[in-house]
Amino acid sequence: MRFKSGLLIGIFGLLVVSLGGFYFAIAITALTSFALLELFRMAEFTGIKPATKTTLFSCAILIIATYFEVNGMLQREISNAILPISSIVICTWLLLQPKPGKISDIATSIFGLFYLGFLPSYWIRLRELDLIVNGFNHSENVLALSSFSGFNITLITCFVIVSSDIGSYFIGRNYGKRSLSPISPGKTYEGLIGGIISSILTGVIFASLFKWNYSILIGIVFGIIVSLMALVGDLIESMMKRDANLKDSGNLLPGHGGMLDRIDSYIFTPSLIYYSLFIMDFL
Repeated sequence: MRFKSGLLIGIFGLLVVSLGGFYFAIAITALTSFALLELFRMAEFTGIKPATKTTLFSCAILIIATYFEVNGMLQREISNAILPISSIVICTWLLLQPKPGKISDIATSIFGLFYLGFLPSYWIRLRELDLIVNGFNHSENVLALSSFSGFNITLITCFVIVSSDIGSYFIGRNYGKRSLSPISPGKTYEGLIGGIISSILTGVIFASLFKWNYSILIGIVFGIIVSLMALVGDLIESMMKRDANLKDSGNLLPGHGGMLDRIDSYIFTPSLIYYSLFIMDFL
């Protein structure tokens, strides 16, 4: 069952990345919506009562607005205004409830907006990188952003995350001895090294296939960044599950737990990759 679920998830991911455009934006919105419901469910186990519906709606608007912005159908200032305005709306909603909210209610709601709204919206920016680059007068150098396509950079990021998960799992399971963190005792330093090595190999292979300049160097850096960010995302979710005294965030995906369990490694990665590309371009 775990293998079948994993295969279906992989096929779905490859399909929406290939389609791109509005289909990709809708897919990101749907996945993060399920994950947000699981996050707030975990929070409720600790006595927190977040503004679920308001935050859910705000996250969806934020992600869809990002798509419209990068496609030139919405001004950047209007798109940028959604995050602060949504935060105000969420706080106001909690303020107007019959029973006043607590600091934890506000903090969890705003965190949900940032964690599963703002950060995942960078997947849209990565996938639509070609459109964004055309709007910039970037420097002419060997690492110019024009050498990267949105499809390629999104695809390689996803594959590197998958390879990191696989490498860390198998190496950690067979050779892991030293625990990496009390947050997740099953993770080991050996597994971390295995995940990084797998990520680097995948990064170098794909960078070479896409014929990027300095493909080996970029593949190594890419592999390390993605693998570490995937680990951070995984540990953050483990920390929240530990606080809620839950093994899985949900049971939506047979053999894989909840949606948040499946996408936690994908949350922190896109924003760092996105800005790393621009930093390389302007160096």
